[in-house]
Amino acid sequence: MGKLTGKVAVVSGASKGIGAGIAEDLAREGASVVVNYAKSPAQANAVVKKIKASGGVAKAVQADLSKPGEAKKLIAAAVAEFGKLDILVNNAGVYSFAPLDQIDEELYERIFGLNVKGLLFTTQAAVNAFGENGGAVINISSIASLSAVPTSSVYSATKAAVDSFTRTLAAELGPKGIRVNSVLPGPVETEGTQAMEGFEQLRDTFVPQTPLGRIGQPRDIATAVSFLASEDSGWITGQVIPVSGGLR
Repeated sequence: MGKLTGKVAVVSGASKGIGAGIAEDLAREGASVVVNYAKSPAQANAVVKKIKASGGVAKAVQADLSKPGEAKKLIAAAVAEFGKLDILVNNAGVYSFAPLDQIDEELYERIFGLNVKGLLFTTQAAVNAFGENGGAVINISSIASLSAVPTSSVYSATKAAVDSFTRTLAAELGPKGIRVNSVLPGPVETEGTQAMEGFEQLRDTFVPQTPLGRIGQPRDIATAVSFLASEDSGWITGQVIPVSGGLR
């Protein structure tokens, strides 16, 4: 038996990259997993197929979490499918980097709309669905919330907001048995980052600054999330935890 056997988890933005790795690891630990996607049904279904091939339980559910009504729909679908909800992983997010003089309202609204508004209302819906035993919320933030990276002002601000939500909601929801923590990945090699212009330069810049000497992989983040979702971390809440190989 895994440490999450009998639990039900929703992972937002789980069709690829870090989210897919998290969904797969939660399932490996015994959780039934809702694999959320916005625009990639084939990729989400591939994640579900992989989980089922390994003996796990999963279902893909479409929802654009920048829209609060769809956040409610996602959580309702999880409860309808599996009968309850125990774990929410707020992984869905977007990133875009631009110098100050190139930032416009569209960029601001797009990044804040998912990274902040989407996370807030998905959490609200999940908390309303958690049972009397409480639950666990794990927010995927970024070490960008702690650092000063030129051209990342909007993205970094959204992740700083995520960390603020984490601390505040942990205090607010603790009496209900709900734990809230943030995981802050450093650079992670995913389909998305590999497709980024300048990814090799980014890797060559950050790896020498990373004490553990390599770029992250999705499983590095996933195993930390599974720990925070489990009773092994039952006395941990309100924490903002870099998972970055020592990079700060």
